[in-house]
Amino acid sequence: MLIDWFTVIAQMLNFLILVWLLKHFLYQPILNAIDTREKGIASKLADAEAKEADAHKQQEDFESKNKTFDEQRAALMTKADSDAKAEHDRLIGDAHKEADGVRASEAAALKDDQAHQTVAIRRMAQDQVFAITKKTLADLATVTLEERIGEVFTRRLREMNAKDKEEMGAALKSSPEASLLRSAFNLPDQQRAAIQNALNETFSAVIRVRYETDANAISGIELTAQGQKLSWSISSYLDSFDRSLAELTSQGTKPAPVTEAK
Repeated sequence: MLIDWFTVIAQMLNFLILVWLLKHFLYQPILNAIDTREKGIASKLADAEAKEADAHKQQEDFESKNKTFDEQRAALMTKADSDAKAEHDRLIGDAHKEADGVRASEAAALKDDQAHQTVAIRRMAQDQVFAITKKTLADLATVTLEERIGEVFTRRLREMNAKDKEEMGAALKSSPEASLLRSAFNLPDQQRAAIQNALNETFSAVIRVRYETDANAISGIELTAQGQKLSWSISSYLDSFDRSLAELTSQGTKPAPVTEAK
C-alpha cells in the first residue's frame, strides 16, 4: 500500500494548526480562567482565613474584656459591700452616739430638774422652819427669833476653842479694813452693840465690823475676815438633814425616828 506523504504531511500540519488553535483560543483561555479562578479562590480563602483570624482575635479580645469586666465588677461589688458595711457601721455608731447623747441630755436635764426641785423644797422648808420657829418663840417667850439668833452667835463666839479663837483673832486684828458681819435680817442697834462687846471681849481688842444684810443667808449670822469665818444659821441644820436624807436614800434604808430636839 502506497503512503501519500503529502496527505500525511497535510494532516500533520492540520493537526498542528488545530493544536495551536486549540491551545491559543481554547486551552489557554481555559487555563487562564482556571488560574484566575484559583487565584480568586486562594484570595477568598486568604481573606476568609484573615477574617477567621480577626474573628478569633476579636473573640479573644471580647473574652479578655469580659474577664476584665467580671474582675472589675467583682472588685466594685466587694468595694460596694465594704463601703455599705462601713456606712452601716458608721450610721449605727452615730445612732448610738446620738442616743447616748440624748440619754445623757435627758439625764442631765432630769438631774438639773431634781436639783432645782431640791433647792425649791429646801428653800420652802427653810422658810417654813423659820416662820414656825419665829411664831413658836413669839408665843412661848418675849424674845424674837432674830434676838435668839444673835444670842446664839455671841455664845458660840465666846465658846470658840483656843486654836480657832487664835486664828480668827489674828485675822480680825490684822485686817486692813472692817470685817464683814452678814446677817439674813437687819440687826437692831442693841444686838449690834451686844455682838460688838462680845467681839471686843473675846479677842481683847476693838474689832472693827461693818454690817451687811443678805436675804440668801437664811436665818443666820456670818463673820468673815481674811479667809476666816465664824457663822451660825438654821440652814446648817438643814444641810445636815439633807446629807442624812441623801445617805438614807442612796442606801435604801429606812430612816430612823426623829428624836425630839432640845
